Amino acid sequence: MSTEAATGPEPAEPPTAPCSVVWCSDRPYVLESGRGRPRWVGCDDRGRPEALSTAQLRRRGWTHRRSR
Repeated sequence: MSTEAATGPEPAEPPTAPCSVVWCSDRPYVLESGRGRPRWVGCDDRGRPEALSTAQLRRRGWTHRRSR
């Protein structure tokens, strides 16, 4: 099974399935959906926990693949 994503344009909206992983600012973020609104959880540039809304993730730019 290949772990590489198909080439092509990235979708405009981030995925909505719980535990989805996307990359933003060269860091991974995981979608947590619990009580309340879903949030994307990762770490900031200093390693501190950071939660982003879907709107914040869209504004910062995201991708399914890590940039090289």
